[in-house]
Amino acid sequence: MDMSVESAVSTALAMQSMKVAQDAQMLVLKRSLDSQVAALGGLIQAIPQMPQLATQGTLGTNVNTFA
Repeated sequence: MDMSVESAVSTALAMQSMKVAQDAQMLVLKRSLDSQVAALGGLIQAIPQMPQLATQGTLGTNVNTFA
């Protein structure tokens, strides 16, 4: 396989250019995911808290089930 120097340099430059573009795309994706995590954190904080279940006494501490 006979490969000229110009062809090898051209291929190397094209691969380097693709790597730079891929790195930029990954950075955009990471920033997008980080902003989604921040937005989701705000939504989770907005969910009202459930009331505490009864742990003592006769009301609400037993479940009667029949199979």
